[in-house]
Amino acid sequence: MQALNRRDLLLLGISRKTRSVELSCERLYMKYCDSQMDNSTQELFDRLAFELRGVDNLRLVDTAWLTCQVFRDRLEPLLISVQARGGRVTQSREPAKITK
Repeated sequence: MQALNRRDLLLLGISRKTRSVELSCERLYMKYCDSQMDNSTQELFDRLAFELRGVDNLRLVDTAWLTCQVFRDRLEPLLISVQARGGRVTQSREPAKITK
């Protein structure tokens, strides 16, 4: 089994025209757990904040992974930031759709 590289792009899909993004909470949680082991959690969330700049529509998928309160508390300010810029945040408990 290959280890996850948390430096891979976190966002599953970006539509350049509408600036819509789908973010897998499962993938992000796994990267969050990895970052706890090497003390790079702040870097992870700083990078995600940078990637979410300019996003108009953010769709969170696999939101069952948000049950960890500490993880959710780290993510919440980023969601609020998207909304404060006039963006829309939606949530789905459905797993991410991987397109090839």
